[in-house]
Amino acid sequence: MIARVLEARLRELAGKFPIVTVTGPRQSGKTTLCRAVFGNKPYVSLEAPDVQEYARRDPRGFLTQYDEGAVLDEVHRVPELLSYLQPLVDENPARGRFILTGSANFALLQSLGQSLAGRTALLELLPPSLEEIRRFPDPPGDLLTLIQRGSYPALYDRELEASDWYPSYVATYLERDVRSILSVGDLLAFQTFLRLCAGRVGQLVNFSALAADAGLTHNTARAWLSVLEAGYVAWRLPPFHANLSKRLVKTPKLHFIDSGLACYLLGIRSADQLRDHPLRGAIFESWVASDILKSRVHRGLPPSLSFFRDRKGSEVDLVIEEGRSLFAVETKSGQTIAGDFFTGLESFLALMSESLPVRQSKAFLVYGGAETQNRSVAKVVSWSDLDRCQWWDTGS
Repeated sequence: MIARVLEARLRELAGKFPIVTVTGPRQSGKTTLCRAVFGNKPYVSLEAPDVQEYARRDPRGFLTQYDEGAVLDEVHRVPELLSYLQPLVDENPARGRFILTGSANFALLQSLGQSLAGRTALLELLPPSLEEIRRFPDPPGDLLTLIQRGSYPALYDRELEASDWYPSYVATYLERDVRSILSVGDLLAFQTFLRLCAGRVGQLVNFSALAADAGLTHNTARAWLSVLEAGYVAWRLPPFHANLSKRLVKTPKLHFIDSGLACYLLGIRSADQLRDHPLRGAIFESWVASDILKSRVHRGLPPSLSFFRDRKGSEVDLVIEEGRSLFAVETKSGQTIAGDFFTGLESFLALMSESLPVRQSKAFLVYGGAETQNRSVAKVVSWSDLDRCQWWDTGS
């Protein structure tokens, strides 16, 4: 097991709350992390059918076995168990007594809000960021290999090929879990929808076009995408909004949490295929945005991410709001820096200086080249130095 950034926040909150709940996509390392940090506690997996049945039929008897606390894994399988945890921790609110994990965010959060509000801290563990991938014994040294391979721990712990692992992941987890929540009967329609979402990575979400291409109603497409987002497959990046005189785009952008999954759904099976793919720039943009998202979420910080685009086409791929500071991040997958790479950043900085002078704005250009350097307009950051920028620190 590699050290995960979330561990520090997990230990901190376990010293403050009687229950800590860790959510995230399947196979992101939740079980491994919680068992390593709380190795002195009994571990119970609610994934096993017999354990599920016991917990469901006799929840009080089940929890009596763990009066001193436990790590309860995949607790979303028996959400009614949470109602029985409430009186236990009210009677004995020992800090860090129960550690819960769950993958199905859509089912779990509602149960937590109803039963354990104020009693549990909530954390998210996403697949490893670049900072964490470097801790594996043999991390990729090439950008396109890294993006195409993705970031799930099994790809590095077990040295599996992405082309072997992702088909099983999609069939075992996405098609089973997400389809069961949505009650999707048409597997082909769902598979088509997944691929169409991957084909729109880094683009504005147009539900009418997405629904038409997938052969779905507008409302169905919206519901399906919401569940993919709640299941940590995709995420919507909201547009930057402020009291500005210019008219801004109000439609969110679509990103994938894991670039390897997006590549697999697009039929990209190698770094060479990605190099020549028309969506290479969009996939790179999504990879940068998601890695910055991970760097913040794993430190227990709110994402506070958006993008800027006005009606005239001026755009910045990512805006990070940290206190009174704004980080404007533009992404370019090319290895050579061109002058027009800075156009969007210059427009954004000028607008912020005019409209929001009280906020300090900093500009960054993350690109596919090897050299990090300071320019007058922005700091140019090599992809390989992405994890060395502190996107949560105003002094970055």
